Parts: sequence; C-alpha cells; structure tokens
Amino acid sequence: MAFIDELTIYAKAGTGGNGVVRWRREKFIDRGGPNGGDGGKGGDVYLRAVRDVHILSNYRHDTNFIAQNGEPGGSNQLHGRSGDELYIDLPIGAIVTNIKTKKAISLEKEGQTELLLEGGVGGYGNEHFKSSRNVAPEEWTQGKHGGEGTFYIELKLFADMGLVGLPNAGKSSLLNALTNAKAKIGDYQFTTLDPNLGDFYGYIIADIPGLIEGASEGKGLGMKFLRHIARTKILVHLISFENEDLMKAYKTIRKELETHGDGLIEKEEIILLTKTDVSDEKIIKATIKKFEKLKKPVFAISLYDDVAVKEFGDALVKIFKDANK
Repeated sequence: MAFIDELTIYAKAGTGGNGVVRWRREKFIDRGGPNGGDGGKGGDVYLRAVRDVHILSNYRHDTNFIAQNGEPGGSNQLHGRSGDELYIDLPIGAIVTNIKTKKAISLEKEGQTELLLEGGVGGYGNEHFKSSRNVAPEEWTQGKHGGEGTFYIELKLFADMGLVGLPNAGKSSLLNALTNAKAKIGDYQFTTLDPNLGDFYGYIIADIPGLIEGASEGKGLGMKFLRHIARTKILVHLISFENEDLMKAYKTIRKELETHGDGLIEKEEIILLTKTDVSDEKIIKATIKKFEKLKKPVFAISLYDDVAVKEFGDALVKIFKDANK
C-alpha cells in the first residue's frame, strides 16, 4: 500500500431535520391543538488522531465525508432523532486546513478529538409557534444546513528521533537493527521511498528517505520528506565511510536542512559514522576526532556488528531519557 502524506477531502456535517405540522388527535377532544415536534440536529464531523501513519491510504479512493442528517419531528411534540456524529481518523501529526478560510487544526496526541464541522440545528414544528393569538399555527421551519468545506490534509510525522543522511548511509538498516520495522534495504539510491517508523523501547524512530544536494529545491525525493523531520525531537545524522569526503557529505545534508528552514538546523543532532567495516582503524579514529570538533555526540559502528549496534542503542536510550527530563 502506497504511503500517502497529502490528501484533499470534502466534508459536510448533517442537515437538521425539518419541523412538522401535526395536530393533537384524541377521543372526546373536538379541536386538539398543535403538537408538531422539532427536527433533530444534523450530525457533527470530528477529527480524531490515531496511531496509524498509513491510514490516509484508506481514503485515497473515497475522499467525501458526509455526516448523517437529523430526522424530521413527529407528532405529540416528539423531536426528530439527531444525526450520528462522524469521526474522521487521521494520523498523529496531521494538519487539516480549510482551503477557503485557511483555518488549520493540528493533531498532536493519540486520541485527540477536534470538532471540524457542526451539524445544522433542526427546524421548529408548529407546536413551537402556538400562542394566545395563534392557537392553530400552520408554521414550521426547515432544518439548517450543516457546515461543509474542502480540506487539505498534510502529515508531518511525530517521532522522537529522525534518521537523516545521504542515500545508502544505512538508515533503514539501523532502523531494522534497533526495531522490528522491517524496512526495505538495497544497495542503490532511494531504496526507501516512504518514511518508515519503528518502536524503540517506547520511543518512535523515523527513517526519512535519503536526501541529496538540492533536496530543499525539489531534487531527488525533494522537500516532500523534509517536513517529516520538523517534528522530530532529535536527529541522528548517518554518514557512511563509503563517502570519499565524510565531512563534505555531512555538510551537504546540513545545508539542505538549513535551506529548508522550519527549525531543522537547530535540532539536537547525533552524528553516526556508519560502515566502519569498509575502512581501517586509523582512518576511523582520525575521522571521529574530526567530527568531535563539532561538539556533538559522535559514534562509529558497523551495522553488521551486533555488539556495536546494541551499545549505540543503549547510548540512545540514555540520550532520550536525558532529553525528556
């Protein structure tokens, strides 16, 4: 199933039920008065945040969401039944913007529920209009239309940690090693076409598809995925020893983050030098010292080394705990 992080939908709250004209009909009462009931309220439309990053894919073929209408009033002053509420489940991190008014709703916590559109009120039955001067009213009113609109949904993933780096830096492999995400792996650019998520001791890790120089301008997979980094707390920047110039590779991604903006360049960053198995110990040590001058945590591992991966994972847990104190 294709990953969808943008979607335009149409939503409409229910219309209120009409009021009705009814008359009291009872034995031995010659001329009963009005007793037509009011119509029921139209169903409201709500947004609800769920922990399912792929749920937008369920809506790609049906983007119309219409709540139930209220029912007409009845005899004996009975109100019509209100329309059922309609809930649109969206991933945590979704931003829903009314295309006409530009009003936006952000879903940031699981279970968060927000009113999107209010259903129309029901119309009045003729019982509502009786008075000393109008003892047999024929008046009634129609139910009001519910709110409606076209909405643009944009998903910005919420994650505790985002993995960034050039293609083939080992992001998917690291995610698989730390979690059970089972992300696709291959020795070619852009193996990851969609962000992958993994659960790491209750912390969410997002593997962001490989960036290249010019990504913020739309090259490669472009800025489509840069927005997913905006809501991560910590970035882990992977740089492979397969690069001829590791610092240049590092600066390439940093430049794209800075160009994109959205506060990406200010985020806490961990530097992870990967694929140490293709280099020698002397070069590895020299490279670590070079990166340590950036005053950021620096690690170097081979993703084939289970012990090294575990030690890095233990270090991440400590970093997460310190960041959340």
